[in-house]
Amino acid sequence: QVQLVESGGGSVPAGGSLRLSCAASTSPYAWGWFRQLPGREREGVAVAYIGITEYADSVKGRFTLSQDNAKKTWYLQMNSLKPEDTAMYYCVAGGYGLNPESWNYWGQGTQVTVSS
Repeated sequence: QVQLVESGGGSVPAGGSLRLSCAASTSPYAWGWFRQLPGREREGVAVAYIGITEYADSVKGRFTLSQDNAKKTWYLQMNSLKPEDTAMYYCVAGGYGLNPESWNYWGQGTQVTVSS
C-alpha cells in the first residue's frame, strides 16, 4: 500500500504558475498526476513509468513532471496556466499510461483554480 499526500494547490490568475508536490510513503516505480475538471471524468496530465514520460496534449510545453527520489516526492510544475486548467489534481502511483483505470494508488487531491 502506498500513501500519497498532495500539496501546492491554490488560486492563480491566468498566465500564472503553481508547483504541486506529492509525498509518498515509499518510492514507487511509476508516478504522476491526473486531474478532474468539473463535470468531467478524470484525465491523465503527466505520468512517468519504466523510463517513459507522457503528457496530455493540452499541457505539453507548459507542465513539467519531476521527481526527487531521495525524498520520495514528485512534482508538477505548471506554467502559463489557463482557466481550463481549473480542476482537482490527484497524484498517482503504481500504474502506466494516461488511463486512470491503470493506476492503483491515488491521493486525496488538491484544488487548482485559474481565474481569467
